Amino acid sequence: MKSLHLLSILLISMIIIPTNTHGGKKKEALGSQSQHSRTKKDQQSLETKFQLYTDTTGEACQILFNQLETLDKCSFNASLPLVMIVHGWSVDGILESWIWKMAAALKSQHKQINVIIADWLTFAHQHYPIAVQNTRYIGQEIADFVEWLEKSIQFSRSNVHLIGYSLGAHVSGFAGSYISGTNKIGRITGLDPAGPLFEGMSPTDRLSPDDANFVDAIHTFTKQHMGLSVGIKQPVAHFDFYPNGGTFQPGCHFMHVYNHIAQYGITGITQTVKCAHERSVHLFIDSLLHEDKQSTAYWCNDINTFDKGLCLSCRKNRCNTLGYNIREERLPKSRKLFLKTRARMPFKVYHYQFKIHFINEIQGKKIDPSFSMSLTGTKEDAKNLPITLIEGINGNKTYSFLITLDTDIGELLMIKFKWEGTAVWKNIWDKFQTIIPWTKGTRRPGLIVKTIRVKAGETQQKMTFCSQSTDNIHLYPAQEKTFVRCEDRLRQHKRK
Repeated sequence: MKSLHLLSILLISMIIIPTNTHGGKKKEALGSQSQHSRTKKDQQSLETKFQLYTDTTGEACQILFNQLETLDKCSFNASLPLVMIVHGWSVDGILESWIWKMAAALKSQHKQINVIIADWLTFAHQHYPIAVQNTRYIGQEIADFVEWLEKSIQFSRSNVHLIGYSLGAHVSGFAGSYISGTNKIGRITGLDPAGPLFEGMSPTDRLSPDDANFVDAIHTFTKQHMGLSVGIKQPVAHFDFYPNGGTFQPGCHFMHVYNHIAQYGITGITQTVKCAHERSVHLFIDSLLHEDKQSTAYWCNDINTFDKGLCLSCRKNRCNTLGYNIREERLPKSRKLFLKTRARMPFKVYHYQFKIHFINEIQGKKIDPSFSMSLTGTKEDAKNLPITLIEGINGNKTYSFLITLDTDIGELLMIKFKWEGTAVWKNIWDKFQTIIPWTKGTRRPGLIVKTIRVKAGETQQKMTFCSQSTDNIHLYPAQEKTFVRCEDRLRQHKRK
């Protein structure tokens, strides 16, 4: 508990107190939307630097507001869509390396686009509350820039896609809301939109579905400490993705926080926080670099329901692709989608729901056994997958759970299901048998497992597996049973 309290204090200190502000120009913070009435269309420059990225040099060329010659100089192509990357709050006043990685990924996979980096470091490298208020200011500047492109070279705002990280997600939202006229910009993607001072706010004071024709968001660090979370937890888009539940990410361990503090001082906390917060960025980059391994997410109420495998349906648009290649669809209400990922790129995993009907023959005795499962597919095998049921086995009941695989095993052909019984388990089971009599001849009481039903999320295929040995459907500690596909067998039985 003490470590959690310390971590909470460190998180809050990083959010509220800047590590240093030297080199940052202090600006008066802007207030609410009603107070925000500035116009800059007649001015010759903006504080935000709009840098057009080129894949030929790997560098950027600055486009200056109201200076048409810089569009030609930088080779801006008005016939191609525009993707604009908007960074978040800055601790050190330097553009982070992920920005260039994302720009390079966009250009390498989709050469027929303009990629612009919106550099607002002057306003982002401030005390966090000041930077929050400055998001409106920068949002207005981006809106002015898009309107200038529209007016000067007839560039359609519907061809604009803003990708904003952390505070940059809300900057993008303000840009979309401040742009004049009834037509909206094409798309906004929020990458773990910032939580502090935005959580619980009205749609006009944060990123919302109303800010573009289509809005998607990826939430990767919503774990709360003392009422605060780095990323916003509430839905803010048409489709809100919550990888691994959205609270935290695999491979990002708080156990490393003390080592980071010892090495980097108080700023060492950023090494830990950054992992889960920035995972949203790398999930998006992953969708660009691995088009053959797109991650699918599924509509669900919460992560606990998802972990039971109850939400792997794609009917009526209940699933969607995470990242750049998402299916764009405006919805009347935000839709929360969940998925599991690996700890590293490529992040895609394959989701399976398993439904097993157990009958515990020792009536009145609830047991909590551990199982393992080995799967045989047409492409690969997956061996010794641990299975732990959330609740113990008691009586006659069907249990549902989620299994994820890092590799594509192809079509599932066979399941080996093992009760991971030890010598201790055997002794306990033998004691049950001596204390509780049974009347079915000489057979020991055990668990009856008749069928295993499987649904593959990625293919939507449903399969039924029956015990290979039809004469013995009982399972005992340390025993393994083989289950094979039995749809045909079941159909034949129904016909009879």
